[in-house]
Amino acid sequence: MSSVAISVKALRKSFKDKEVLKGVDFEVRPGEILALLGSNGAGKTTTINILSTLMKPDSGKVEICGFDVQSQSDHVRQSISLTGQFAALDGVLTGRENLMMIAKLRGVSHPAQVTDNLLERFSLMDAAKRRVDKYSGGMKRRIDIAMSLIGSPAVIFLDEPTTGLDPEARIEVWNTIKELSRRGTTILLTTQYLDEAEQLADRIAILHGGEIITTGTLTELKEMFPPAKVEYIEKQPTLEEIFLAIIGNKEER
Repeated sequence: MSSVAISVKALRKSFKDKEVLKGVDFEVRPGEILALLGSNGAGKTTTINILSTLMKPDSGKVEICGFDVQSQSDHVRQSISLTGQFAALDGVLTGRENLMMIAKLRGVSHPAQVTDNLLERFSLMDAAKRRVDKYSGGMKRRIDIAMSLIGSPAVIFLDEPTTGLDPEARIEVWNTIKELSRRGTTILLTTQYLDEAEQLADRIAILHGGEIITTGTLTELKEMFPPAKVEYIEKQPTLEEIFLAIIGNKEER
C-alpha cells in the first residue's frame, strides 16, 4: 500500500476574479484522520469538491490512492466516498431500502447481506423498517455514513458531518468516525467545530487565506502556543485558542 492516501500539491482554484485556493499543499496517510480547519469561505468545501472529482482545479496536482483526480477520475471515484453537510437520504424509504438502493446502484455482490451488515454495525437494525424521515438527526447521519461505506472505499471525505446536530447526536457521529479509522479507512474531515477536531483528528491542517498555514498533531500545535501561565492551576490552551492565535500571527505579518 502507498504511504500516502491523499496527496495535494500546489492546488489553485478561482471563481471569477476571486482566488479561493492559492497553492494548497497537504498529505494524508492511509488510515489517518486529517481535520481541515478554516473559517467560513476559507475554501474547505472547494477543496473537498476538487478531491472528490466534482470540480476541476485551475492548476496543481491531486492524487487519491495514487490516482490523478483529473486523468484517472474513474479510478478515484471507485476509491472514495463523500458525505456532505446534509444527509443524502430518501425520507420516504426505510433505512434498509436506502442502503439496498445504493448497494444495487454500486453493483456490489450480495446487496442484502451488505445492507444487513451495515445496519448491524451502525446499530440501526431496530430502525431498519422505519421510514428515514422518522429518524433522529444522529440516526440520519449514521445511515448516511453507512451508505458511504458501501463498496468499501479506501478514502472518505466528510464535509462538516455534524452541522446542525445536537450534542448527543454529534457524539454518535464522532464514535462512528473513530471506528472507521480503527478499521483502516482514511478520512479527510472538514469542520468549523474546533472541539470536533480535538476529539477526532490524528493531524490538523489550518486553511486560511487560500493556503495551508500550518499542519501538525494537536501536541505539535500546542507547542507553537506560548507556555501555560501557572497561577493556581496550569491551563493548557484549547485548540480554539491555538487556531485564533495562528491566524492572528499570520495576518500581522
